[in-house]
Amino acid sequence: MTERKVWSVFFVIATVVAASALGLKQGKIQAPHAAPAAVSPADSSTKKAEEQFKNIQVLKGIPAEQLIPTMQFINASLGVECEFCHEPKAFDKDKKTKQTARKMIEMTFALNKDNFEGHREVTCYSCHRGSAHPQAIPAVATEQAPAAHPQHGEVEATQKDGKENSGLTADELLDKYVQALGGSSAIDKVTTRVIKGTINVNGKSLPIDIYCKAPDERISFTHMPEGDSVTAFNGREGWLGMPGRPIREMHGSDLDGASIDANLHLATQLRKMFTEMRVRGTEKIGDREAYQVIGQREGKPPIRLYFDQQSGLLVRLIRYGDTALGLLPTQIDYADYRAVSGLKVPYIWTLSRPSGRFTIQVSEVQQNVPVDEARFVKPEPPQPPAK
Repeated sequence: MTERKVWSVFFVIATVVAASALGLKQGKIQAPHAAPAAVSPADSSTKKAEEQFKNIQVLKGIPAEQLIPTMQFINASLGVECEFCHEPKAFDKDKKTKQTARKMIEMTFALNKDNFEGHREVTCYSCHRGSAHPQAIPAVATEQAPAAHPQHGEVEATQKDGKENSGLTADELLDKYVQALGGSSAIDKVTTRVIKGTINVNGKSLPIDIYCKAPDERISFTHMPEGDSVTAFNGREGWLGMPGRPIREMHGSDLDGASIDANLHLATQLRKMFTEMRVRGTEKIGDREAYQVIGQREGKPPIRLYFDQQSGLLVRLIRYGDTALGLLPTQIDYADYRAVSGLKVPYIWTLSRPSGRFTIQVSEVQQNVPVDEARFVKPEPPQPPAK
């Protein structure tokens, strides 16, 4: 397996388990180009893009941690790879396509400022729709139109009591979900969870082990031929590790997604996450109808939850990574719920993003078994060589 493919598979796995919502293109975007030299969390969270990267012109002022996700938003919006705008071995060098991209970014900024009071209504995807050339001709009708995604800070209009035709409020749907899992007492009694299974990436199946500890610690080990890739969150910090490479810190949307995944009692704590909830009717998922609940979060993009109309179980979750240009969606579908120690657990997770989709098939789940706290200690970064 080449270095490019190793990095691609590793970051695909990382986003499946940590739901980092970075939107890397499978087999194309090479992480060593995208990720700068190791930076401490304090440095990354305070530096601006132009302080950490070279030749930044129209994206000056955004946090450095947002630059790579923003580039990946462009990848997803235009359906292109890094090399479309960048020289592979000199990313800061200007190409004609990069100069055009700068003009287009300035145009969208101006459109939003002059016409939408600065709200991010127009993005790269508004015109490109996954193509390098903007779509100027309307598409013909298809059997099913794609679902619209809410903008940052938006909750779709529904009736004031949070109902829409279903007759159920968001609170009632959350209660039904908790009961369908086994009840709040059974959920909150879980202190640890150990999961074994396989992850299917690019037609290949790799073993994966996941260790969880309440309230919000989680680490996964995907066993690759070159060694284990690691995705971890310890309640405060998150990191990605790969054989022969220094660990990569999580920031921003990475941490947000990892913290949601790591919450072992998420079902009973969803209400605390949201400042407002609305029911937005039903939507067909597979061959079943599901209620859709939009949860608004303070200072963060909303989350969409889909609950099976009959069972009440969560069958889909959509969250969004925020970038300087727009939102990157991550969709996780849950299926094959099975009872484990009085609590239902999904045995199939399918994660979909603009760049592709991947599936984890669980083979074994153990709950309330010993999990060493040392698993969640972040490794020390390698020391620089002595001068």
